[in-house]
Amino acid sequence: MSAAYATFGLAPAMRAGGVLANGDYQVHRDFVDFIVDGRPLLFQLSDLDAVSPLASDVPPAIFTAQVRSLLLEAEAPLPGSRYVIYGCPECEDLACGAVTAVIDKEGDDYIWRDFAWQTDEHADLELNGYHGIGPFRFRGADYRAALGSLLDRDSEAPRRRVLLIGARVALLAKLAAALRTIGIGADITDDVGGVPADELRAYGAVAFGRAIREERRAAVRRAFADAGVDVAYVDGLAPIVPLLVAQIEHALDRSPVERRRLTRLVAADGEAGVEVTSPCRVRLTAYRIDRLYRTHTHEVFDGVLEPGRHRIALDAKAVKGEAFLVARTSGSVLVEAMAR
Repeated sequence: MSAAYATFGLAPAMRAGGVLANGDYQVHRDFVDFIVDGRPLLFQLSDLDAVSPLASDVPPAIFTAQVRSLLLEAEAPLPGSRYVIYGCPECEDLACGAVTAVIDKEGDDYIWRDFAWQTDEHADLELNGYHGIGPFRFRGADYRAALGSLLDRDSEAPRRRVLLIGARVALLAKLAAALRTIGIGADITDDVGGVPADELRAYGAVAFGRAIREERRAAVRRAFADAGVDVAYVDGLAPIVPLLVAQIEHALDRSPVERRRLTRLVAADGEAGVEVTSPCRVRLTAYRIDRLYRTHTHEVFDGVLEPGRHRIALDAKAVKGEAFLVARTSGSVLVEAMAR
């Protein structure tokens, strides 16, 4: 085994939830990803929709047990000293498939090796091994410091609640229901004056409807600023629930920009410009409102893109009138209004 060391780190990451064009729901998950040699390990696994076992929505005792397990302070959960590195974001059931690896120690070093795709208790390295990944040797002090920092995670816990402010109560109710379905709490209000700071701290984003005037928006911003609460603000582009969900998902993304798969979306002149940092499946969905304020949804692209910038032609019917484009990967989502 090579004596070369790899660097080990951790960074916040997100599995973007959403309301998909076919009506399905995709659950929102916040988790901590493994950063190996400065790059998310998940990106080396091509187009994999998965989360690490260090998810923010698991009970504290289970989260702590997962950290202790990766530190080899507990027995391996699978035969052969194998540990789950990434699992299903919907149910975390091994039967759905998981990326596993052997974790062991040599002296003070921690070593991750023999990565494999596993669907039952025993891994078949010849058939399902990730032969181009690892082994990784990590310095013990750095490895323990990174994982140990997670054991005091209260201050870093993501705020997965959204405050909705708009004029159309029926639309807000539908939006709140959709957000709750994918795992994001949502409350509806028309005024935050007098709300205690502790309550405002529960929110990670505030979403404004198009009809909300600037004076009212400014008052909301002042209330959060006076409470010392830093939140993301979302200006709703159109009264389309899946579009607004995508905007809110983007606002809640805490992962470092330089460590995201999907980094750019532009939409103009019948084309979409997309930039990705690693091979991944990208889905482009166009939403438009016609002159009678009816919503039309079109899946305009669904395929795996290689790293770099790509230009994708769009169906003219899908983007005529007032149109918006949503680009989605397993880990992030971007929204853009169609420029004319």
